[in-house]
Amino acid sequence: MISDAKVHPIYGPNKLKLGIFSQNCSHGCAITTADGVMEVTWDKNVSLAQAADDAGFELLVPVGRWSGFGGVTNFSSASFETYTWAAGIGQATREIGVMTTSHVPVIHPLMAAKQATTIDHITGGRFGLNIVCGWSAPEMEMFGATMLEHDARYEYAAEWVTILKMLWTRDEPFDYEGNFLKVTKAVSLPKPLRKPHPPLMNAGGSPAGRLFCAQHCDVAFILLDPDNLEGTKARIDAYRDFAKAEFGRDLKIWAYGYVVHGDTQKEAEDYLHYYAVEKGDDVAVQNLCHQLGVDKVITDPAAYDRFKFHFKAGYGGYPLVGTPEYIVDTLQSLSNAGLDGLALCWVDYHAGLARWNREVMPLLRQTDMRLGD
Repeated sequence: MISDAKVHPIYGPNKLKLGIFSQNCSHGCAITTADGVMEVTWDKNVSLAQAADDAGFELLVPVGRWSGFGGVTNFSSASFETYTWAAGIGQATREIGVMTTSHVPVIHPLMAAKQATTIDHITGGRFGLNIVCGWSAPEMEMFGATMLEHDARYEYAAEWVTILKMLWTRDEPFDYEGNFLKVTKAVSLPKPLRKPHPPLMNAGGSPAGRLFCAQHCDVAFILLDPDNLEGTKARIDAYRDFAKAEFGRDLKIWAYGYVVHGDTQKEAEDYLHYYAVEKGDDVAVQNLCHQLGVDKVITDPAAYDRFKFHFKAGYGGYPLVGTPEYIVDTLQSLSNAGLDGLALCWVDYHAGLARWNREVMPLLRQTDMRLGD
């Protein structure tokens, strides 16, 4: 068991935590043919993780993918599996938190509990689990799994995580039978180092997803509306207040954002237009939005085009586009709105992180957001 004094990095002293998002997938988060996009090589993943670790970042969040989205890029077609990725990255780093992203329909909770515990021991208690209920029908079909109706996916996940937590906390074998899952005389030893268990993350945004995350998870991973910063605080407060009122739980709120640095605002915006519009893969982003069901939900053509633009730019993340000073001001607004953490992505992750550490981090350390560095 780890010392109670050694908190998980996501609970560390910095007001606004920082992470890296989707470094394990080809192209990272940029659906573009521009040069410099993330390549899926182990050396590149390790060197990026170590650079983030050295800079004091708190978290690495991979994306669980099994197939690509077509188009000229076949976006995300190559990726490292996230349990084994987390084990390797955890061994190669010292302080940063390392997540696994797990699709619950395709892995049994017994296997997940054992694998997660192993990684938690490898990392000395720095592990965390991002739970995904499965939204890509083609990927589920690869496993011969049937896509459940939307709300039923979260009911399945609730049983899955209930078994997971029992395996992590109970010493004696137990039986469990739900509507979807059944285990008999189940037990898993050893237990995770992190007590009572590693932190759990979920990106549920629907009413069913919010209910699941508030009841069972420790971190909500949300998609922010870049055109409605004013509504961000109300949304974050509502999510956090719901978890507290309904389940007595203190929920951390994370999001992700794409970074485009520039010596001037115009330089950053021009490059964003270049890689997302001129070099963007429209076929891949259309396929992705179709699998997400966005094309059925957003009926206004202008709003749909705006949505697709942000997905080409950075998987729908919040835009941090401009000079280092502008980026810090934007982060301050998000922090003031109650955001606990932001996972970052770039077109070129290595060059982008190096510039972030060189130009943005010194400015962040002059604010109340990074006093713990």
